[in-house]
Amino acid sequence: MSLFVGVGSRSEPRRLNGITHFLEHMVFKGTEKRPDAVLIAQEIEGAGGTLNAYTNKEFTCYWNIVPYDRFETALDVAADMLLNSRLEQDEIDRERTVVQQELKRNHDNPGSWAGRLIGTSVYGEQPPGWDVGGSVELVQEMQRPDFIDHIGQWYRPSNIVLSVAGNVSHEQVVAQAEPLFRDLQDGPLPTVTPYDASVTGPRVVTESRPIDQCTMFLGIPIFGRNDPDRFALRVMNDVLGAGMSSRLFREVRERRGLAYSVSSGYGYLADAGVFTISAGVDREKLTETIGVCLDEAARLTEDLVPPEELRKAKDHNIGRFRLSLETAHSLGQRNGELLLTRDAVESIDSVVGQVEAITAEDVRAVARRLLSRERVHCAVVGPGLDDDEIARALV
Repeated sequence: MSLFVGVGSRSEPRRLNGITHFLEHMVFKGTEKRPDAVLIAQEIEGAGGTLNAYTNKEFTCYWNIVPYDRFETALDVAADMLLNSRLEQDEIDRERTVVQQELKRNHDNPGSWAGRLIGTSVYGEQPPGWDVGGSVELVQEMQRPDFIDHIGQWYRPSNIVLSVAGNVSHEQVVAQAEPLFRDLQDGPLPTVTPYDASVTGPRVVTESRPIDQCTMFLGIPIFGRNDPDRFALRVMNDVLGAGMSSRLFREVRERRGLAYSVSSGYGYLADAGVFTISAGVDREKLTETIGVCLDEAARLTEDLVPPEELRKAKDHNIGRFRLSLETAHSLGQRNGELLLTRDAVESIDSVVGQVEAITAEDVRAVARRLLSRERVHCAVVGPGLDDDEIARALV
Protein backbone atom coordinates (compact mmCIF):
# COMPACT_ATOMS: atom_id res chain seq x y z
CA MET A 1 0.00 0.00 0.00
CA SER A 2 1.40 3.39 -1.04
CA LEU A 3 0.23 6.95 -0.41
CA PHE A 4 1.68 9.46 -2.87
CA VAL A 5 1.58 13.21 -2.22
CA GLY A 6 2.41 15.54 -5.10
CA VAL A 7 4.99 17.67 -3.35
CA GLY A 8 8.77 17.44 -3.46
CA SER A 9 11.77 19.69 -3.20
CA ARG A 10 11.02 21.62 -6.41
CA SER A 11 7.79 22.88 -4.80
CA GLU A 12 9.60 24.55 -1.88
CA PRO A 13 10.65 28.17 -1.37
CA ARG A 14 14.42 28.58 -1.16
CA ARG A 15 14.50 29.24 2.58
CA LEU A 16 12.54 26.02 3.22
CA ASN A 17 14.44 23.79 0.80
CA GLY A 18 14.37 20.35 2.43
CA ILE A 19 11.14 20.76 4.41
CA THR A 20 9.26 18.13 2.38
CA HIS A 21 11.90 15.55 3.23
CA PHE A 22 12.02 16.70 6.87
CA LEU A 23 8.22 16.42 7.05
CA GLU A 24 8.43 12.89 5.68
CA HIS A 25 10.52 12.05 8.77
CA MET A 26 8.13 13.83 11.13
CA VAL A 27 5.04 11.97 9.92
CA PHE A 28 6.46 8.84 11.58
CA LYS A 29 6.83 10.54 14.98
CA GLY A 30 3.35 10.13 16.39
CA THR A 31 -0.35 10.96 16.21
CA GLU A 32 -3.04 11.37 18.86
CA LYS A 33 -4.05 7.73 18.35
CA ARG A 34 -0.46 6.45 18.19
CA PRO A 35 1.56 8.95 20.22
CA ASP A 36 5.09 7.96 19.24
CA ALA A 37 7.20 6.41 16.48
CA VAL A 38 7.54 3.07 18.26
CA LEU A 39 3.77 2.54 18.43
CA ILE A 40 3.41 3.30 14.72
CA ALA A 41 6.18 0.88 13.81
CA GLN A 42 4.92 -1.81 16.21
CA GLU A 43 1.45 -1.78 14.68
CA ILE A 44 2.73 -2.46 11.16
CA GLU A 45 5.54 -4.80 12.18
CA GLY A 46 3.22 -6.58 14.60
CA ALA A 47 0.99 -7.27 11.60
CA GLY A 48 3.93 -8.95 9.88
CA GLY A 49 4.76 -5.96 7.74
CA THR A 50 7.26 -3.22 7.06
CA LEU A 51 6.93 0.52 6.47
CA ASN A 52 8.99 3.35 5.07
CA ALA A 53 8.84 6.50 2.96
CA TYR A 54 10.86 8.55 0.49
CA THR A 55 10.93 12.03 -0.99
CA ASN A 56 12.17 13.21 -4.36
CA LYS A 57 12.00 16.42 -6.34
CA GLU A 58 8.32 16.10 -7.26
CA PHE A 59 6.54 13.84 -4.80
CA THR A 60 6.57 12.09 -1.44
CA CYS A 61 5.57 8.47 -0.90
CA TYR A 62 4.60 6.74 2.34
CA TRP A 63 4.33 2.97 1.96
CA ASN A 64 3.88 -0.22 3.89
CA ILE A 65 3.73 -3.91 3.04
CA VAL A 66 1.57 -6.29 5.08
CA PRO A 67 -0.13 -9.67 4.61
CA TYR A 68 -3.36 -9.12 2.67
CA ASP A 69 -5.57 -9.99 5.64
CA ARG A 70 -4.04 -7.11 7.63
CA PHE A 71 -4.76 -4.52 4.95
CA GLU A 72 -7.22 -2.62 7.15
CA THR A 73 -4.50 -2.06 9.74
CA ALA A 74 -2.07 -0.89 7.07
CA LEU A 75 -4.41 1.72 5.64
CA ASP A 76 -5.59 2.92 9.05
CA VAL A 77 -2.00 3.50 10.19
CA ALA A 78 -0.98 5.21 6.95
CA ALA A 79 -3.99 7.52 6.93
CA ASP A 80 -3.49 8.38 10.59
CA MET A 81 0.15 9.25 9.98
CA LEU A 82 -0.64 11.39 6.96
CA LEU A 83 -3.61 13.26 8.41
CA ASN A 84 -2.98 13.43 12.16
CA SER A 85 0.72 13.88 12.73
CA ARG A 86 1.29 15.82 15.97
CA LEU A 87 4.41 17.65 14.77
CA GLU A 88 5.48 18.52 18.30
CA GLN A 89 8.30 21.03 18.55
CA ASP A 90 10.44 18.86 20.81
CA GLU A 91 10.18 16.00 18.30
CA ILE A 92 11.07 18.40 15.48
CA ASP A 93 14.14 19.49 17.39
CA ARG A 94 15.14 15.90 18.07
CA GLU A 95 14.60 14.74 14.48
CA ARG A 96 16.40 17.80 13.13
CA THR A 97 19.70 16.23 14.17
CA VAL A 98 18.74 12.93 12.51
CA VAL A 99 17.99 14.69 9.21
CA GLN A 100 21.23 16.65 9.41
CA GLN A 101 23.16 13.43 9.99
CA GLU A 102 21.50 11.95 6.90
CA LEU A 103 22.60 14.97 4.86
CA LYS A 104 26.15 14.66 6.20
CA ARG A 105 26.21 10.96 5.35
CA ASN A 106 25.14 11.73 1.79
CA HIS A 107 27.86 14.36 1.50
CA ASP A 108 30.47 11.93 2.80
CA ASN A 109 29.59 9.38 0.09
CA PRO A 110 31.48 10.44 -3.07
CA GLY A 111 29.10 8.67 -5.44
CA SER A 112 26.03 10.13 -3.79
CA TRP A 113 27.52 13.61 -3.67
CA ALA A 114 28.75 13.60 -7.28
CA GLY A 115 25.23 12.64 -8.35
CA ARG A 116 23.85 15.63 -6.48
CA LEU A 117 26.47 17.94 -7.96
CA ILE A 118 25.57 16.98 -11.53
CA GLY A 119 21.96 17.98 -10.85
CA THR A 120 23.18 21.33 -9.57
CA SER A 121 25.36 21.74 -12.66
CA VAL A 122 22.64 20.89 -15.18
CA TYR A 123 19.67 22.64 -13.55
CA GLY A 124 21.47 25.54 -11.91
CA GLU A 125 20.06 27.78 -9.19
CA GLN A 126 16.38 26.95 -9.61
CA PRO A 127 14.17 24.46 -7.72
CA PRO A 128 14.97 21.37 -9.86
CA GLY A 129 18.65 21.95 -9.06
CA TRP A 130 18.22 22.08 -5.29
CA ASP A 131 19.02 19.09 -3.09
CA VAL A 132 15.96 17.11 -1.98
CA GLY A 133 17.15 17.23 1.63
CA GLY A 134 18.14 20.89 1.63
CA SER A 135 21.19 21.76 3.69
CA VAL A 136 22.27 21.42 7.30
CA GLU A 137 21.90 25.19 7.70
CA LEU A 138 18.39 25.41 6.22
CA VAL A 139 17.14 22.41 8.20
CA GLN A 140 18.41 24.08 11.38
CA GLU A 141 15.99 26.99 10.91
CA MET A 142 12.76 25.04 10.24
CA GLN A 143 10.09 25.33 12.93
CA ARG A 144 6.64 23.88 13.63
CA PRO A 145 4.63 26.63 11.84
CA ASP A 146 6.61 25.92 8.67
CA PHE A 147 5.48 22.28 8.73
CA ILE A 148 1.86 23.18 9.48
CA ASP A 149 1.80 25.61 6.54
CA HIS A 150 3.44 23.08 4.23
CA ILE A 151 0.88 20.39 5.04
CA GLY A 152 -1.97 22.87 4.65
CA GLN A 153 -0.80 23.90 1.20
CA TRP A 154 0.03 20.51 -0.31
CA TYR A 155 -1.66 17.65 1.58
CA ARG A 156 -5.01 17.93 -0.19
CA PRO A 157 -7.28 15.24 -1.69
CA SER A 158 -6.62 16.36 -5.26
CA ASN A 159 -2.88 15.99 -4.63
CA ILE A 160 -2.88 12.53 -3.00
CA VAL A 161 -3.02 9.11 -4.66
CA LEU A 162 -3.68 5.89 -2.77
CA SER A 163 -2.31 2.85 -4.61
CA VAL A 164 -2.91 -0.69 -3.39
CA ALA A 165 -1.83 -3.94 -5.03
CA GLY A 166 -2.45 -7.42 -3.69
CA ASN A 167 -5.23 -9.78 -2.71
CA VAL A 168 -7.81 -7.08 -2.00
CA SER A 169 -10.56 -5.69 -4.21
CA HIS A 170 -10.98 -2.13 -5.41
CA GLU A 171 -14.30 -2.01 -3.58
CA GLN A 172 -12.66 -3.04 -0.29
CA VAL A 173 -10.07 -0.31 -0.60
CA VAL A 174 -12.59 2.41 -1.45
CA ALA A 175 -14.94 1.36 1.34
CA GLN A 176 -12.21 1.66 3.95
CA ALA A 177 -10.46 4.70 2.52
CA GLU A 178 -13.48 6.98 2.14
CA PRO A 179 -14.24 7.46 5.86
CA LEU A 180 -10.55 7.78 6.72
CA PHE A 181 -9.96 10.64 4.28
CA ARG A 182 -13.43 12.22 4.35
CA ASP A 183 -12.46 15.22 6.47
CA LEU A 184 -9.39 16.18 4.46
CA GLN A 185 -10.01 19.67 3.10
CA ASP A 186 -9.46 20.31 -0.60
CA GLY A 187 -8.49 23.59 -2.24
CA PRO A 188 -6.24 25.14 -4.85
CA LEU A 189 -2.61 24.07 -4.89
CA PRO A 190 0.30 26.50 -5.06
CA THR A 191 1.92 26.99 -8.46
CA VAL A 192 5.13 25.08 -9.13
CA THR A 193 7.76 27.20 -10.87
CA PRO A 194 8.35 25.84 -14.39
CA TYR A 195 11.81 24.65 -15.36
CA ASP A 196 13.83 27.35 -17.14
CA ALA A 197 16.21 25.75 -19.65
CA SER A 198 18.20 28.98 -19.91
CA VAL A 199 19.32 28.64 -16.27
CA THR A 200 22.25 26.29 -15.67
CA GLY A 201 25.06 25.96 -13.20
CA PRO A 202 28.77 25.83 -14.00
CA ARG A 203 29.56 23.33 -16.74
CA VAL A 204 32.20 21.72 -14.51
CA VAL A 205 31.61 21.22 -10.78
CA THR A 206 34.25 19.53 -8.64
CA GLU A 207 34.99 18.81 -5.02
CA SER A 208 38.54 17.75 -4.20
CA ARG A 209 38.94 15.22 -1.39
CA PRO A 210 41.90 13.16 -0.14
CA ILE A 211 40.43 9.84 -1.31
CA ASP A 212 41.68 7.11 -3.64
CA GLN A 213 39.26 7.36 -6.55
CA CYS A 214 37.36 9.92 -8.63
CA THR A 215 33.61 9.54 -9.01
CA MET A 216 32.66 11.17 -12.30
CA PHE A 217 29.21 12.08 -13.63
CA LEU A 218 28.56 13.45 -17.09
CA GLY A 219 25.12 15.05 -17.34
CA ILE A 220 23.03 16.30 -20.24
CA PRO A 221 19.68 18.13 -19.95
CA ILE A 222 16.85 16.18 -21.59
CA PHE A 223 13.08 16.34 -22.02
CA GLY A 224 10.37 15.65 -19.45
CA ARG A 225 8.68 12.36 -18.65
CA ASN A 226 5.88 12.56 -21.24
CA ASP A 227 7.99 13.32 -24.31
CA PRO A 228 7.28 11.05 -27.33
CA ASP A 229 11.00 10.22 -27.57
CA ARG A 230 11.04 8.57 -24.14
CA PHE A 231 10.87 5.05 -25.57
CA ALA A 232 13.69 5.69 -28.00
CA LEU A 233 15.70 6.99 -25.04
CA ARG A 234 15.05 3.75 -23.15
CA VAL A 235 16.57 1.73 -25.96
CA MET A 236 19.44 4.18 -26.57
CA ASN A 237 20.36 4.08 -22.88
CA ASP A 238 20.35 0.29 -22.92
CA VAL A 239 22.71 0.20 -25.89
CA LEU A 240 25.05 2.75 -24.36
CA GLY A 241 25.32 1.94 -20.70
CA ALA A 242 22.84 -0.53 -19.19
CA GLY A 243 24.53 -3.75 -18.21
CA MET A 244 27.70 -5.72 -18.82
CA SER A 245 27.09 -6.06 -22.56
CA SER A 246 26.58 -2.31 -23.07
CA ARG A 247 29.00 -0.27 -25.15
CA LEU A 248 30.35 1.71 -22.21
CA PHE A 249 31.03 -1.40 -20.15
CA ARG A 250 32.76 -3.16 -23.02
CA GLU A 251 34.92 -0.19 -24.00
CA VAL A 252 35.67 1.47 -20.65
CA ARG A 253 36.05 -1.63 -18.48
CA GLU A 254 36.63 -4.70 -20.63
CA ARG A 255 38.75 -3.25 -23.43
CA ARG A 256 40.62 -0.41 -21.69
CA GLY A 257 40.45 -1.39 -18.01
CA LEU A 258 39.76 2.21 -16.95
CA ALA A 259 37.01 1.63 -14.39
CA TYR A 260 35.36 -1.05 -12.29
CA SER A 261 31.91 0.47 -12.68
CA VAL A 262 30.55 2.50 -15.59
CA SER A 263 26.95 2.99 -16.66
CA SER A 264 24.42 5.41 -18.08
CA GLY A 265 20.94 6.33 -16.93
CA TYR A 266 18.34 9.07 -16.84
CA GLY A 267 15.84 10.71 -14.53
CA TYR A 268 12.70 12.63 -15.40
CA LEU A 269 10.77 15.54 -14.00
CA ALA A 270 7.47 16.76 -15.44
CA ASP A 271 9.16 19.24 -17.76
CA ALA A 272 12.85 18.31 -17.75
CA GLY A 273 15.33 15.56 -17.04
CA VAL A 274 18.99 14.59 -16.91
CA PHE A 275 20.81 11.88 -18.83
CA THR A 276 23.94 10.71 -17.02
CA ILE A 277 27.07 8.67 -17.59
CA SER A 278 28.93 7.76 -14.41
CA ALA A 279 32.16 5.95 -13.56
CA GLY A 280 34.65 5.49 -10.74
CA VAL A 281 38.24 5.95 -11.97
CA ASP A 282 41.78 6.70 -10.83
CA ARG A 283 42.72 10.37 -10.96
CA GLU A 284 45.28 9.89 -13.74
CA LYS A 285 42.66 8.15 -15.91
CA LEU A 286 39.91 10.72 -15.41
CA THR A 287 40.18 12.76 -18.59
CA GLU A 288 40.80 9.68 -20.72
CA THR A 289 37.65 8.10 -19.33
CA ILE A 290 35.63 11.25 -20.00
CA GLY A 291 36.86 11.25 -23.59
CA VAL A 292 36.06 7.57 -24.15
CA CYS A 293 32.54 8.00 -22.74
CA LEU A 294 31.88 11.02 -24.95
CA ASP A 295 33.22 9.19 -28.00
CA GLU A 296 30.89 6.26 -27.36
CA ALA A 297 27.96 8.66 -27.04
CA ALA A 298 28.98 10.37 -30.29
CA ARG A 299 28.96 7.02 -32.12
CA LEU A 300 25.24 6.77 -31.47
CA THR A 301 24.67 10.08 -33.26
CA GLU A 302 26.55 8.87 -36.34
CA ASP A 303 25.99 5.16 -36.96
CA LEU A 304 22.84 3.06 -36.84
CA VAL A 305 22.78 0.40 -34.13
CA PRO A 306 23.18 -3.02 -35.83
CA PRO A 307 20.05 -5.23 -35.84
CA GLU A 308 21.45 -7.83 -33.42
CA GLU A 309 22.51 -5.20 -30.89
CA LEU A 310 19.16 -3.42 -31.19
CA ARG A 311 17.33 -6.71 -30.57
CA LYS A 312 19.45 -7.44 -27.50
CA ALA A 313 18.85 -3.94 -26.11
CA LYS A 314 15.08 -4.26 -26.52
CA ASP A 315 15.01 -7.71 -24.95
CA HIS A 316 17.14 -6.52 -22.05
CA ASN A 317 15.00 -3.43 -21.48
CA ILE A 318 11.71 -5.29 -21.68
CA GLY A 319 13.00 -8.13 -19.52
CA ARG A 320 14.23 -5.79 -16.79
CA PHE A 321 10.95 -3.88 -16.95
CA ARG A 322 8.86 -7.02 -16.50
CA LEU A 323 11.09 -8.40 -13.75
CA SER A 324 10.89 -5.09 -11.88
CA LEU A 325 7.14 -5.61 -11.48
CA GLU A 326 7.11 -9.08 -9.95
CA THR A 327 5.96 -8.00 -6.48
CA ALA A 328 2.70 -6.44 -5.37
CA HIS A 329 4.69 -3.57 -3.86
CA SER A 330 6.45 -2.74 -7.12
CA LEU A 331 3.18 -2.85 -9.05
CA GLY A 332 1.52 -0.57 -6.53
CA GLN A 333 4.44 1.83 -6.65
CA ARG A 334 4.35 2.00 -10.44
CA ASN A 335 0.59 2.50 -10.60
CA GLY A 336 0.55 5.20 -7.95
CA GLU A 337 3.45 7.16 -9.40
CA LEU A 338 1.98 7.08 -12.91
CA LEU A 339 -1.46 8.15 -11.72
CA LEU A 340 0.01 11.03 -9.73
CA THR A 341 2.50 12.27 -12.33
CA ARG A 342 0.73 11.43 -15.61
CA ASP A 343 -2.92 11.11 -14.54
CA ALA A 344 -3.09 7.67 -16.17
CA VAL A 345 -1.59 4.22 -15.73
CA GLU A 346 -0.04 3.03 -18.97
CA SER A 347 -0.46 -0.71 -19.37
CA ILE A 348 2.55 -3.01 -19.31
CA ASP A 349 1.65 -4.31 -22.78
CA SER A 350 1.55 -0.75 -24.12
CA VAL A 351 5.04 -0.02 -22.81
CA VAL A 352 6.38 -3.26 -24.26
CA GLY A 353 4.75 -2.53 -27.61
CA GLN A 354 6.22 0.95 -27.82
CA VAL A 355 9.70 -0.30 -26.96
CA GLU A 356 9.36 -3.03 -29.59
CA ALA A 357 8.41 -0.40 -32.19
CA ILE A 358 11.67 1.56 -31.80
CA THR A 359 13.95 1.40 -34.84
CA ALA A 360 17.66 2.01 -35.24
CA GLU A 361 16.74 5.29 -36.91
CA ASP A 362 14.73 6.28 -33.81
CA VAL A 363 17.74 5.59 -31.60
CA ARG A 364 20.04 7.68 -33.77
CA ALA A 365 17.48 10.50 -33.92
CA VAL A 366 17.13 10.76 -30.14
CA ALA A 367 20.91 10.55 -29.76
CA ARG A 368 21.27 13.44 -32.19
CA ARG A 369 18.63 15.38 -30.30
CA LEU A 370 20.34 14.96 -26.93
CA LEU A 371 23.98 13.91 -27.10
CA SER A 372 25.73 16.95 -28.52
CA ARG A 373 29.08 17.50 -26.84
CA GLU A 374 28.52 21.18 -26.10
CA ARG A 375 25.53 20.30 -23.88
CA VAL A 376 27.53 18.01 -21.58
CA HIS A 377 28.12 18.98 -17.93
CA CYS A 378 30.57 17.23 -15.61
CA ALA A 379 30.71 16.73 -11.84
CA VAL A 380 33.62 14.99 -10.11
CA VAL A 381 34.45 14.19 -6.50
CA GLY A 382 38.00 12.98 -5.94
CA PRO A 383 41.63 13.87 -5.27
CA GLY A 384 43.58 16.76 -6.81
CA LEU A 385 40.99 17.96 -9.31
CA ASP A 386 41.62 20.64 -11.93
CA ASP A 387 38.48 22.27 -13.36
CA ASP A 388 40.26 23.60 -16.45
CA GLU A 389 41.67 20.18 -17.29
CA ILE A 390 38.22 18.62 -17.03
CA ALA A 391 36.67 21.42 -19.10
CA ARG A 392 39.18 20.75 -21.89
CA ALA A 393 38.21 17.07 -21.88
CA LEU A 394 34.61 18.05 -22.65
CA VAL A 395 35.51 19.97 -25.81
